[in-house]
Amino acid sequence: MDNQKLKIGFLEIEKWETDYLKSALSGFDLVFDENKLSPENLANISKVNILSPFIYSQIDKITLDSLKSLKYIATRSTGFDHIDLKTCGKRDILVSNVPTYGENTVAEHAFALILALSRKIPLSVEKTKREDFSLDNLRGFDLKGKTLGVVGSGNIGRHVIRIAKGFEMNILVYDIKNDQKLAKEIGFRYVSLNKLFQNSDIVTFHLPYNKATHHLVNLETLKLLKKGCYLINTARGGICDTGVLLKGLKEGIFAGLGLDVLEEECFIREERELLSANFKKVCDLRTVLENHILINQPNVIITPHNAFNSREALTRILDATIENIKSFTKGEPINLIK
Repeated sequence: MDNQKLKIGFLEIEKWETDYLKSALSGFDLVFDENKLSPENLANISKVNILSPFIYSQIDKITLDSLKSLKYIATRSTGFDHIDLKTCGKRDILVSNVPTYGENTVAEHAFALILALSRKIPLSVEKTKREDFSLDNLRGFDLKGKTLGVVGSGNIGRHVIRIAKGFEMNILVYDIKNDQKLAKEIGFRYVSLNKLFQNSDIVTFHLPYNKATHHLVNLETLKLLKKGCYLINTARGGICDTGVLLKGLKEGIFAGLGLDVLEEECFIREERELLSANFKKVCDLRTVLENHILINQPNVIITPHNAFNSREALTRILDATIENIKSFTKGEPINLIK
């Protein structure tokens, strides 16, 4: 392909990333936009041949129909549920992702949430800032000897398992693919999802979101979970039914939640957004309101989809995206989503 004629659009891009990409892709016609895709900036990328979005830009059929020259999408993420793959397939638009970049990064964040809950860090900090140095309501628990249930033993899940071994935790793992050699090497047991739910003091999710993983935590599986357990989700919000999380908290099934993702990541900045036709179209209002209730629970820690957000991980994302784009232009695409 003639690189000089190829136009590449990058969405949700920071200044330092712009400089990095300009240097690495100097032979291309580059377009940058710091915002996620919206009707306001769609015209800026209308003629791109290659599009590189992040997870907050919804690349749906309407968007794809507007991008007549689009041949390739290089999403700067592992997840790809923000892209309409069916429409891409019909248009022969290839899609690549970044399969690995933040294994340790996301795993470390998951354990940050676990430790914040186990040692009541947010409440401790809050009390100290109020110059309240009493230990009332601050007693936590040790991780040593507790059972950690890891749902998904891919790259991130494996890092979580290795960290858990350092804390001398017992580890149960559920995955549709069992790697017994890995289990023996690291020291964990594969079990059914039901058995994992029944026996884990802490359950942490590290798997993609799709039809099979939608609402793994639901009214039926809630009955299986060990009473007083903790749930950690740094994967995708749709894996857990938000209403069920609230029910579990109310009934004492969950002693606490550590969430980096929510089922509907549609935050209300102004009340008038509730009246917007677009808001109603893309956001489920009931779930949004349930999320607001979750945020205000004292035994719930929510971070803003930030688990991936380290300088090192973001640089790895850019390097992989650059390699994906260059491979596509050579007619040898890699990391394709099929």
